[in-house]
Amino acid sequence: MNYRVNPKNNDKLSILGFGCMRFAKDEKEVEKQIIYAIENGVNYFDTAYIYPNSEAILGRVLANGYRDRVKIATKMPPYLIKKYEDLDKIFNTELERLQIDHIDYYFIHMLTDVNIWTRLVNIGILKWIEEKKQKGQIINIGFSYHGGKEEFIKLVDIYDWEFCMIQFNFLDENNQAGISGLKYASSKGLPIMVMEPLRGGKLVTNLPKEVYKVWENAYVKRSPAEWAFRWIWNHPEVTVVLSGMNSQEMVDENIRVASLSEANSFNKNDFELFDKVRKILSEKIKVPCTGCSYCMPCPMGVDIPTCFSCYNDREIEGKGSAFIKYIMQTSLKSKTHNASLCSKCGKCETHCPQNIEIREELIKVSKSMEKFYYKPIRFLIKRFMKL
Repeated sequence: MNYRVNPKNNDKLSILGFGCMRFAKDEKEVEKQIIYAIENGVNYFDTAYIYPNSEAILGRVLANGYRDRVKIATKMPPYLIKKYEDLDKIFNTELERLQIDHIDYYFIHMLTDVNIWTRLVNIGILKWIEEKKQKGQIINIGFSYHGGKEEFIKLVDIYDWEFCMIQFNFLDENNQAGISGLKYASSKGLPIMVMEPLRGGKLVTNLPKEVYKVWENAYVKRSPAEWAFRWIWNHPEVTVVLSGMNSQEMVDENIRVASLSEANSFNKNDFELFDKVRKILSEKIKVPCTGCSYCMPCPMGVDIPTCFSCYNDREIEGKGSAFIKYIMQTSLKSKTHNASLCSKCGKCETHCPQNIEIREELIKVSKSMEKFYYKPIRFLIKRFMKL
């Protein structure tokens, strides 16, 4: 197993982290996989308050003499925090489930924008974090993020975080926080955890056949998953890459690849392969947006790069998955950032280096992603989150 050092505290973390959202159904099988991963060098385990039964299962396994060999990361969902007392209520439940007295890496889960952080600050979270850190119950505090790079950079700067987590893979190099967000957070000294390295498996099972031919004809034989992981680990700014492993075969393969992958190890042939893959994928997408964000900020609040990213994902992930992503990334914030807010002022188009007809494309996004069921579903999800 290869490791990278957290620059904030010198923790030596395995570059492969065990994501606990997609455990296998058989708890005995999960236990075997977790113990095997630990015995083979994995020392970072990531769970969350809202992952069904995940914290409890992880707690039961680690209680059998493995707790001191790993770092545990779990998360607090902001939308469940309505008053100061809710912070302890959720945190203490997590400690109980995990059967521990402290959490090594504690996330504010899916922190979507500055306004939500401000709401938590008004509730008293800064005082709460300080108290937990003084008691040794929280060792490191950070946040996980889905959304555009502009808001990500604002969140990085708004507080003295000790780590963060973003979605990052070869398809999202210029989407979400992207490579520029990764480098910005790293420049601030933050260790960066990466989620969705395979986009829930879609970078392995749901790519155009032309992409698979690129991998098959490569100068060295590697699976699509291995190529995808190696691409992420080639970035020295990445500290840990999470994988939602739920089979022994997956655990074996990922540990093998993590034991061979190094930062800055790609050669000319490697980069050329990914250039070919991106060229194939670029022909499938609808809007040639690179996520540069020169079009931002929008006077009406539209997150233009994120809208285009979700719209393009329809070609790779399917309509349902892209729609859910669109809801989550543009419409569950304290202020919505969806495409139909566009007033057609045209300011964005004067700055677009790709000369995209942004106003016309946003109309297409709105028609495709905001059909008659968009508002009712958005309302129901927001209502559920409040409850």
